[in-house]
Amino acid sequence: MPVTSPRFDERKRRLSGVVAIPVTPFDADGAVDSETYGRLVDRVISAGIDVVTPNGNTGEFYALDEAETRHCLEVTVKAAAGRASVVAGIGHDVRTAIGAARHARDAGADLVMIHQPVHPYVSTEGWVEYHRAIAAAVPELGVVLYVRDGRIEGEQLARLADAAENVIGVKYAVPDPVRFASVARDAGIDRFAWIAGLAELSAPGYFAVGATGFTSGLVNVAPSLSLEMFRALRDGDFAGAMTVWERIRPFEELRAADGSAHNVSVVKEALAQLGLCRADVRPPSRPLTGAERERVTAAVWPGLLTR
Repeated sequence: MPVTSPRFDERKRRLSGVVAIPVTPFDADGAVDSETYGRLVDRVISAGIDVVTPNGNTGEFYALDEAETRHCLEVTVKAAAGRASVVAGIGHDVRTAIGAARHARDAGADLVMIHQPVHPYVSTEGWVEYHRAIAAAVPELGVVLYVRDGRIEGEQLARLADAAENVIGVKYAVPDPVRFASVARDAGIDRFAWIAGLAELSAPGYFAVGATGFTSGLVNVAPSLSLEMFRALRDGDFAGAMTVWERIRPFEELRAADGSAHNVSVVKEALAQLGLCRADVRPPSRPLTGAERERVTAAVWPGLLTR
């Protein structure tokens, strides 16, 4: 079986950890707050995070315009200052995604993460070609696939890696660890960095069958807890990981409620309560109600943090 080119080994290694998805803070006028954004990125990297993904779903990727996503990436690269790998979230149509990938390369990103195609008619062959075309446009960058479609199997992932050696990571966000175990092994368990894409509550189940990293929005609020869980999972200490799991469960369940409608709103509200950014979100998300804000407070103290 073909293997990943050695020139991508370090980037692949870093993906085996906590992959932070920063929020995109807005100012009082609703514009991206660049200064606050830079501080938030610096905060998670200073805490020990090795990988940051601007323009992920927790960063409200689909609520940002093209200029804003490029600006967020540039702010992230500057704030990271070489201390962490920057994985640029990109997507939409092929031409737009290629333009974003090339901008990411020129801006100093190490990798790109290609969002799951948003289209009512996605064929598995078309899925492979979509990603192959984007990966081929930036052979210098590592590429992470974002798999949310349960129809994508190991066969498609293996064929894509055969066609593009820079495809080195898979963020797997299908809520089925048994299927993940099969897909990963059919694609090649050692061929990719396998990232559990449904954050901390799902991470233990995915690590048990082959994941080596997980994405996190919680890391914006409590990076030390995300890192504590990762270290326990990496070391096979599932009891220790579940101790962290119990602490973060109330907060993460608030994010997951109602089909994850408040995924971003809950994180931003917690950050606002910490004085780190405004709680504003853009439609189709919405600000939390007073009662919902009180539940966030109860989940953060003393669950995630101590006063």
